[in-house]
This record gives sequence, structure tokens and C-alpha cells, in this order.
Amino acid sequence: MAADGAATWPDAPTARWWTALPDGRLQCDLCPRHCRLHPGQRGFCFVRARDGDRLVLTTYGRSSGFAIDPVEKKPLAHFHPGTAVLSFGTAGCNLGCRFCQNWDISKSREWDTLAAVAAPDAIARSAQAAGCDAVAFTYNDPVIFAEYAIDTAQACHELGLHAIAVTAGYVSPAARAELFASMDAANIDLKAFTEDFYWKLTGAHLRDVLDTIVWVREHAGTWLELTTLLIPGHNDSRAEVERMCRWILAELGPDVPLHLSAFHPDFRMLDVPPTPPAALRDARATALDVGLHFVYTGNVHDPSGETTACPACGQVLVERDWYDVLAYRITPDGRCPGCGAVVPGRFGSGVGHWGRRSLRVQIA
Repeated sequence: MAADGAATWPDAPTARWWTALPDGRLQCDLCPRHCRLHPGQRGFCFVRARDGDRLVLTTYGRSSGFAIDPVEKKPLAHFHPGTAVLSFGTAGCNLGCRFCQNWDISKSREWDTLAAVAAPDAIARSAQAAGCDAVAFTYNDPVIFAEYAIDTAQACHELGLHAIAVTAGYVSPAARAELFASMDAANIDLKAFTEDFYWKLTGAHLRDVLDTIVWVREHAGTWLELTTLLIPGHNDSRAEVERMCRWILAELGPDVPLHLSAFHPDFRMLDVPPTPPAALRDARATALDVGLHFVYTGNVHDPSGETTACPACGQVLVERDWYDVLAYRITPDGRCPGCGAVVPGRFGSGVGHWGRRSLRVQIA
């Protein structure tokens, strides 16, 4: 609250997930942090705040910018390959990753970051006009701007477009049902497979993320893919990669795609070297040996690690190079043309031709 008692954010919409506590504080119920706020305080994410007797989302309708990307950059390999996606984020984050590679957005405390103002229906119309197949909520985590993401997803669906969440999956059971019900596809970061890593390097807990991943797989109608950023000396041992992949196989099955991405020094981990390409290839081989069917490498040039092959007969189904789709052989009914095996995913009626371009755009 301002000193005179006036609302600090009079135009900010009231948040959807919060509880008034007996001691007078307001508890945010969006994520497992359950921040408890006195008047004028912000949550850990910085963008959900107490305004008088309500909790508000201060970044609703404000973005850090828009770009058109290939869907493979999200990364999604089994969702409408080759198509263009209008991507945007806001500011803030509910994790404290020391290795954040979008830290200028996710850790921003400057409202100048949110230079682009756009209502959900304007975003959907702009995506349609640009020939995009989907809108992706990315750069920072859509969990913290869930109301804005949900409303934008609904506007997209009204125009026949898809909605994609790129998220760390750190969301409460109370909020995840509504969030993922609006999403056609999601890539969830499984940042490591130890609680020690999660707590020391992200300030979060592994169990909450695993619960979200399993819930999305079992209960949401959302196409799911996973990403793990392999950080040398922290989460890249063969033993940890193998444990993680065995968990994926047991809890999710062999057909959930896993993307293994290369780390580069950033934010508060400038002393850690980049992930060697050979380490990514070795981790991919481990995942395939465990029994996962679709494992991809990212942030490096590795055409074989970007290619989708039929797990039944080995035929190349989608050949890629730096997000470019060079060949596409999946049949219109989603099968391998060689052996007839069903290819898990959402492939639509054919392949897109956006290529590897990334194009900054403005929303009127």
C-alpha cells in the first residue's frame, strides 16, 4: 500500500489462487512456496503482490517482448514440427536458479523490462496474422503469470491456434489443473534428479516437480516433453542421468521425449565450463540404453541428436538440422511409413516450413 492507503497496483487484476489467513496475512497458493504477505509485500517471484485485502498479478498484460520462433526451439520435437510459434514472457520467476540462461528477464526487477503491452486477444490475433500455429509462454515461467497465460491460451483456442507452456513445473496442485487444461503442449524442465541440486541451485524441491510431471502425463490432455540442462560437475554424471531416465521410463513410459541441452556459463555460474558436446552424446546414449525411445540433444550442432527415428524399425521420420526440418516422413495418420508403428505426438496434417529463423515482432 502507498503511504496514504491508496492501492499500489489499482489496475492489476486480482489473482486466482490465494487464501486469507487468520493472522491477517494473505497466502499465495499458486506454487509450493506459499508466500505469506503483509500489505505491500511481494512474493518470491516479485510479480505477485498484496494490494490491500487482495493478491494481484502485477504483470498481467505486460511482456518483455515477442518473437516468432520454430516450435523445435521450445524445445518440442513431437508437436507440429516445423511450425512457427509466437513466443513471449513477462518478468520474474518462482525459482532462484543460479545458472539461469534468461536471467535478464526472469530475475528482472525493473518495470522497463515490460515494455510491450498486449491483451490476450491481441496476442492471439497477431499470432494468427503472422501465420503461427501456436503461442508459447516462455523466457520466464508461465506459472507466475498463469492468469495471463490461461486467458491468452483461451483467446488462441478461439482462433484455432495452440498454446504451449515452457515451465519448470513448480506449481501447486491447486493451480496446475487449470493451467495445464489450457495448454496443448508443455515442455517441463527436469533440472536434475537430486534434492541437493534443486535446493542448493534453484531454491526449490525436486519432489514437487516430479509430482507435476506425473500429474500432467496422467491427468492432463497436454502433450508432454522434458528438458534437462546438463551442467558439468553438478547433474551430468552417468549414474544420475541413468537414475533419471529409469524414473522417466517407470513413471511416464518410454515415449515422452527427453531433451538433453548444453549449459553455457551464465548469471551466477560463470565459473562452470560449457557442456562438452561429447558429454551430451554420451548422456543421450545412456538414455537410449535405459529404454527411452525419443532422446534429443540441444544447444549444440548435432543433426543425429535432433532427428526423430522410429523406435520399432529405425527409419528416420523427421530429419532436422539446427531447427530446420530437412525431411518429414510421418504419415497423415501419425505412423511410420516403413512398419506402420504409431508415432507418439501431435503431428497435425503435415510439416511446417518456418525453418530456424527467429523474428522479433511488436504487438499493436
